[in-house]
Amino acid sequence: MVRQITQHELCDDMPNIMRAVEEGDSFVLTRNGTPVADIVPHSRMPTFVPLGELIELLGDLPSEDPERFFTVVGRAADPDPHRGPGEPEQ
Repeated sequence: MVRQITQHELCDDMPNIMRAVEEGDSFVLTRNGTPVADIVPHSRMPTFVPLGELIELLGDLPSEDPERFFTVVGRAADPDPHRGPGEPEQ
């Protein structure tokens, strides 16, 4: 469970709170009873996926016919967002 702490608690007990965050705990920082920030452990996940790993992850997906894919996308995306409802394409 995420514990709520006030800004005063954060200032008074910063070393222990930082230690708890390093160990995986999270906190909601409040000011005058209103939540203002989340204090959470920093993500150690990579900001990118190596190409080989991405290909491996996507390898299990079924193949898609490109023509069918672009037909479906074309129906979903309006090429002229300024055209009013019911107006014909030009």
